[in-house]
Amino acid sequence: MARKATMRIKKHMTVEKLKKQISRLEMDVRILNRLHFINDIYHGMTVPQASVKAGIDKVTGYSWLKRWNNKGFDGLKPDYGIGRPSKISNEQKQEMKELIVKNNIKTTKEVKNLIKNEFQVEYSDKQVIVILRELGFKYGKPYTKEFRIPKNAEKQLKT
Repeated sequence: MARKATMRIKKHMTVEKLKKQISRLEMDVRILNRLHFINDIYHGMTVPQASVKAGIDKVTGYSWLKRWNNKGFDGLKPDYGIGRPSKISNEQKQEMKELIVKNNIKTTKEVKNLIKNEFQVEYSDKQVIVILRELGFKYGKPYTKEFRIPKNAEKQLKT
């Protein structure tokens, strides 16, 4: 029995960058499929026929055609809703950032209280984290320090 040859992979990018690239190309494939649908319509297919060929529902086909007719190519790009508007304005967020730095606030709970006291708005812990990331703050987990380590531990390790 022959042994399988193993080949290592060169990691030209981080996993995070790879996932972003995949996501970007998946979006391009979606648009490409929609363009094929429009091309089929150009070549005389009916919407139901082109929908079957594209593997989509007839209603979706009519929706794509309507979007194409209204906005052209840009109409075929997925249109994700932007979500609910923020309870505090961008100016208030910048003010909050300054207060966090000025008062040396370290925890999400403290930021949540700051928002409640300064802006009379309540957010969940998760949303506070989202806002903090938006403002450029990073999450860091505190590490406990071993109290039994001697003060010259680094020096002792080197010898």
